[in-house]
Amino acid sequence: MSFPEVEVDGGVLRQVLADDASLMVVAFRFKEGMEGALHNHPHVQSTFVRKGRFEFKMDGKSFTVSEGDSFVIPSNAVHGCVCLEDGELIDCFTPRRDDFL
Repeated sequence: MSFPEVEVDGGVLRQVLADDASLMVVAFRFKEGMEGALHNHPHVQSTFVRKGRFEFKMDGKSFTVSEGDSFVIPSNAVHGCVCLEDGELIDCFTPRRDDFL
């Protein structure tokens, strides 16, 4: 199944890659300087940096990640990012983010 790429958050591109009621895989494409606004959600999220470099904030702490890095964002953790170098994030959510469909 092919899902369309949609623009969200000031130019960030989002594309659902796969989904099931219990899991969803989503690609987010950023240009340098774009931001993923601080937010939270009940889903557990795993993020893999496919390319680029990002500064993340999670529950008040900042850290930088780059190509090949991955980390987990717990349920309801407040998080967001700034793209430091054009890049792409691959996020997995459990359960599925029905708001992305």
